[in-house]
Amino acid sequence: MFKRKISYIRKRDGTIVKFDRNRIMTSITHAAFSANQHITDINLIVDKIEKVLFEKFKGKIPNIIDAVNIIEKVLSDLNYLDIVKNYKQNRINELKQDDLKLNLNAIKVLQKRYLLRDEKGNVVETPLQMLSRVSNAVSVVDLKYGDNAEKSREEFFEIMKNFEFLPNSPCLMNAGTSVQQMSACFTLPIPDSLDSIFDSLKLAALIQKTGGGTGFSFSKLRPEGNIVGTTKGTASGPLSFLELFDKMTEVIKAGGRRRGANMGILDVEHPDIIQFIKCKDKCNNSNFNISVAVTDKFMQAVLKNKDHYLKFNNKLFAKLNARKLFETIVEEAWENGDPGLIFIDEINRKHGINKKIEATNPCGEQPLLDYESCVLGSINLSKFVNSGKIDWERLKIVVRIAVHFLDNIIDANYYIDEKIKEATFSNRKIGLGIMGWADFLIKLNVKYDSNEALKFAEKIMQFIQNKAREKSSELGLKRGNFPNFYKSELKSKYDSMRNLTVTTIAPTGTISIIANDCSSGIEPLFAVSYIREALAGSHLIEINKNFEEIAMQRKFYSKELMDETAKQGSLQGINSIPNNVKKIFVTAFDIHPEWHIRMQAAFQKYVDNGVSKTVNLPENANKEAVRKSYLLAYRLKCKGITVFRYGSKGKQVLHLEDGDFRMENCTRMTCSH
Repeated sequence: MFKRKISYIRKRDGTIVKFDRNRIMTSITHAAFSANQHITDINLIVDKIEKVLFEKFKGKIPNIIDAVNIIEKVLSDLNYLDIVKNYKQNRINELKQDDLKLNLNAIKVLQKRYLLRDEKGNVVETPLQMLSRVSNAVSVVDLKYGDNAEKSREEFFEIMKNFEFLPNSPCLMNAGTSVQQMSACFTLPIPDSLDSIFDSLKLAALIQKTGGGTGFSFSKLRPEGNIVGTTKGTASGPLSFLELFDKMTEVIKAGGRRRGANMGILDVEHPDIIQFIKCKDKCNNSNFNISVAVTDKFMQAVLKNKDHYLKFNNKLFAKLNARKLFETIVEEAWENGDPGLIFIDEINRKHGINKKIEATNPCGEQPLLDYESCVLGSINLSKFVNSGKIDWERLKIVVRIAVHFLDNIIDANYYIDEKIKEATFSNRKIGLGIMGWADFLIKLNVKYDSNEALKFAEKIMQFIQNKAREKSSELGLKRGNFPNFYKSELKSKYDSMRNLTVTTIAPTGTISIIANDCSSGIEPLFAVSYIREALAGSHLIEINKNFEEIAMQRKFYSKELMDETAKQGSLQGINSIPNNVKKIFVTAFDIHPEWHIRMQAAFQKYVDNGVSKTVNLPENANKEAVRKSYLLAYRLKCKGITVFRYGSKGKQVLHLEDGDFRMENCTRMTCSH
């Protein structure tokens, strides 16, 4: 046996333990058994591994990843290639043995996007280790304020491990790494200057490289054909620069861990607004959602059938009928799913500080000032219903821990640019929201499209908002208010406040999958059951776990029925399912558009920022349905609206993209929040 040896090794969560030679022997033996090979000189192999470790890390403590790389190299040098292959596979299989009890969808997503890899691209952490990495990186901020970081670490880890709360994807991906950029949402200005435009292009590329999404208002760019003062040439217009940013995203996403996402916004008064509304007809712009920033003045002109004026820098360019322009928006949304509407005056009325917002993040739920970033997180409401009763006390505890967690990220974050850091620290915006809303209602036996559900929405969100504000106020008292506190409306209501905003409802695309397929955001179920294409052309039926449980309890479960529900998606036309079950298991396309909007508006009453929600329409829906949806959203004081008609030009299928399962129920790109 090699006499000089490593005494200690650092685990993936940072703790230091005694080096255990027997663990290496066991893992190699298991890999050899899987490869149908027998190693007679196992002790000599481990001696060699220990020798290499000692020579490379003499006087230092290697970590697990270092040891694993050396084990694989030694085995490869000895030509045990099949054993190396199985050794790697066994390490991946640790994911399935993790006591999080993840389903296949969650494992696939984590392997592809979230778990750390070595320089060879091999997965080197389990989901539990990922959560440990995140909780360690975020809790260490408490030391700065004289708080108990170890207690916070345990609390953060617990609520994530229980899937009661998960932060946005960049936090899970980057916390505790050399990158440590943990915010999901950014907005960048697009001034009417070539140098400034390319400055923002560079920042957007760096943000998207780390997993963040970017939003832009192109309203300050002079219209196409307008004279450029410095060169006396003609301007190419906002659309040309939107296409430039789209191409950048296409390039960046090839090397990133998730595809880039953008929001492009143009003011309804801009002279190029018609070309912007129709841009999805002529251009691909696949990395952009687009929205028209409509004002109260425009919407009133629509309702009263009055004229609308297009102007730039106070110069009048054209006069047209407001209702006709609105109909153009409706037609394009019916055909393409874009543009959405941003009710920009309502956003600024509810902002809480006297600075004008012009843009939002890619899915529209996070309005931000120029250069601001925001970190989001979501509470899984399905975890707070036990035997038909809501666990309010546990929900309060988790809300408070989650606010603490999100506020810590602002301090722990790596900021790509000093302007982003300054803008973010000025208001310290966080966005705590929810997911699992449809599952929550099902567990309470409440129909999604009902007044009872709307009352629950207001009650739950008011509770979360109040408890989040209480915690933010306590943090402000202890750690200091956000710098703009005394310029904000909050100063008249509170003595202290750490964060200008505390609540946002995001779409929670991928983190809902990680949380073992809880329903996304506040959306209804997309399908009760569906067929998922697996490897080698095989197909697997994925069934909503709540429906499967009820079907078994009430003894109407059968394989044939599950096959039928997967083909139909909706339960409504299946006679063998009891009506009172069909009532609560409604899907996105079973619900009248009005209920989608009323649900969004109910939550918006108690959300500081915005609410991500898609109004799903069946394929045979007419343009009147889109028109009514937009007008109702305005009347109910939503901050924005997106309508998707099934069968329009947007994506609408469940598909596997680069190992990332994603339900595309709208043309709005699914942010992985």
